[in-house]
Amino acid sequence: MADFNFTPYDSSILILAGIPNLEDAHIWISIPFFMVYIMALLGNITVLFVVGKEQTLHKPMYLLLCMLALADIGTSTSFVPKALCIFWFNLTSITVKGCLTQMFFFHAFSTMHSAVLVTMAIDRYVAICNPLRYATILSNARIAKLGLLGMIRAVLFILPMPLLVSRQPLCVNRIIPHTYCDHIAVAKVLCGDNTGSRMYGLVLAFLVIGFDVTLIGLSYGLIIRTVLRLSSQEANQKALNTCTAHICALLMAYPVGLFSTLAHRYGEDIALHVHVILSNFHYLIPPMLNPIIYGVKTKELRDKVVKNICRMHSPHATDFKPE
Repeated sequence: MADFNFTPYDSSILILAGIPNLEDAHIWISIPFFMVYIMALLGNITVLFVVGKEQTLHKPMYLLLCMLALADIGTSTSFVPKALCIFWFNLTSITVKGCLTQMFFFHAFSTMHSAVLVTMAIDRYVAICNPLRYATILSNARIAKLGLLGMIRAVLFILPMPLLVSRQPLCVNRIIPHTYCDHIAVAKVLCGDNTGSRMYGLVLAFLVIGFDVTLIGLSYGLIIRTVLRLSSQEANQKALNTCTAHICALLMAYPVGLFSTLAHRYGEDIALHVHVILSNFHYLIPPMLNPIIYGVKTKELRDKVVKNICRMHSPHATDFKPE
């Protein structure tokens, strides 16, 4: 794990309170948390396993699905286990070093998730607008390079967050009313001048979301223009169907995420437990639904998943082709 250069407050303990005002219901809240998390893990691991095993799926589109699965697993795993420890065992304490490490990985994986969605939009643009050149424009090697670029961007953008927080002294009240070390929640327990840290988080949120949404919007604008030029209604429908799963992923990622970011900073009239629940499920629901959506909408992936499940249930069965 990353080893940050922390201040003398390293040995201090912070308290993650869980969901404020709903402490008595933690055990009940943990049930959907646990179920959604397990479903997310199973779904995304299945995608990784099937794509890795099936040679016919070693294509840019499925490589992107694997990147999305890894980002989803990383984002949810960076905070759900600790949240479950709070709900089940009341293990609310966390060291400053542990808190800042969790903050880094959580925000880095969520930033990588956004980068993958942008790359997927570019993939759909090339597939629809330049289908004959698709293989040369987006090879597996190029997709891998774009994924590496997204990872480097996430590390460079997110690393200053814990570093800025670690430079400020902690208040006497070190209770964080959250289930994980979200940047803005941790910044609120700092007693020094944390304006720089809070402004960096806000500017970064708008910079990443704004840049990524702009690229996605540009891609879809060009896609729509190309689709409208197609003479066949059937061709129009087929082209748009290839984008359905990605559009669903976008709708789950950006609108709720932007609302949660703004509400957490400026929504004083919104109950605190609503902030926390909304933030948690915003990062829990997409990892669970993405594999389902892509599995349903992508016939080739769906067929390979069913094929592997049948093999697991009948390991000695051989393919039978009737004459």
